[in-house]
Amino acid sequence: MLSTLTAEVYGSMDQSYSRLADGAAHIRKIMAAEPFVVDIDDSLETERTRINFVLDKEKAALHSISTQTVNQTLRMAVSGDTPATVHLPGERQPLMVKTILPLDQRSGVSFLAQIPVKTATGVMLPLAELVKPERVPVEQTIYHKNMQRVVFITAEMAGRAPAEAVLDMQDKLRKDPLPKGLKAQWAGEGEWKITIRVFRDMGLAFAAAMLGIYILLIIDTGSFFMPLLIMMAIPLTLLGIMPGFWLLNLFTAESVGGFSNPVFFTATSMIGMIALGGIVIRNSLVLIEFIQDAINQGLDFREAILQSGAIRMRPILLTAATTAIGAWPITLDPVFSGLAWALIFGLLASTIFTLLVVPVTYFALYRHRFKTAVAGEPAYSNPAEVSEIRDP
Repeated sequence: MLSTLTAEVYGSMDQSYSRLADGAAHIRKIMAAEPFVVDIDDSLETERTRINFVLDKEKAALHSISTQTVNQTLRMAVSGDTPATVHLPGERQPLMVKTILPLDQRSGVSFLAQIPVKTATGVMLPLAELVKPERVPVEQTIYHKNMQRVVFITAEMAGRAPAEAVLDMQDKLRKDPLPKGLKAQWAGEGEWKITIRVFRDMGLAFAAAMLGIYILLIIDTGSFFMPLLIMMAIPLTLLGIMPGFWLLNLFTAESVGGFSNPVFFTATSMIGMIALGGIVIRNSLVLIEFIQDAINQGLDFREAILQSGAIRMRPILLTAATTAIGAWPITLDPVFSGLAWALIFGLLASTIFTLLVVPVTYFALYRHRFKTAVAGEPAYSNPAEVSEIRDP
């Protein structure tokens, strides 16, 4: 990518490149007004001139001086030359000997015009006798992408997520649009393009993982609704991850050079959220299986839920604690710290909600099948009938 923030200004075929430059100036003004956007630049080149030394071939021929000789003289004066090497005693490799005019003697036309050129007869002739300096404008580079003319505007972020700045600037651009015939694209060569691509692919992977888990749970439970109840713990992890990152940056964020250095929800955090799916579903699945086993043993429905929650609470808490402790050292890594914090915050929230929301929801959905059991009378003559209960 060219930079953290990169906007691309395109124009229709009837728009000149100067119009694209005006559009780039408009984008730069929006970037300059956006908080924490720094180091704003663009791909436009400053107008400048170039000095061409035009050789007087007639005079050069009279003095038997070739064009190659003049070129070599100018190149050695301006860029330098390495005619020899020297091998010092303390060096393993020979060092190049570079000859070049001092900076103050090669920084202007008047100085370069005094450079002597040796003629065929050995006479030293000033370069001004052979060449005529001319100033010509330098053509500006026109950048293309996908066969379209484009101007790149780049910037960096200081203590703020690039996605927040891009969304704000897109909103400002809708209110104050570019001139007619021009358009701006933000998901091109900057970090916003990578963000969209990564989270899109991660979202598809997350959806595929959830579908695979759902199919496996259908096979295990023989129900189409029970897996949804078990998978309730997955969205509950978001209730811990997102507020967790907000609180983490609110109380522990450090500053670097006067700018905040927050921990962002990155692609590695998304990986941690996907990994949490399998961990938290296991807790819900085992908890519901304990409830069903207790009912099969003839225990009252309400009592079965309470007893199963009490029995499974310690293993669930220990599983969450060991996973969180194992992820703690990863929080020190600058790249994978987001993954570790997502695991820690997600486990904390999902553990609490799994012990509360899943049993309560199970009771609310299936209590109509256990009306007499709730009143203290057996709901089924054969407890094994509970295994036949599928969808409410």
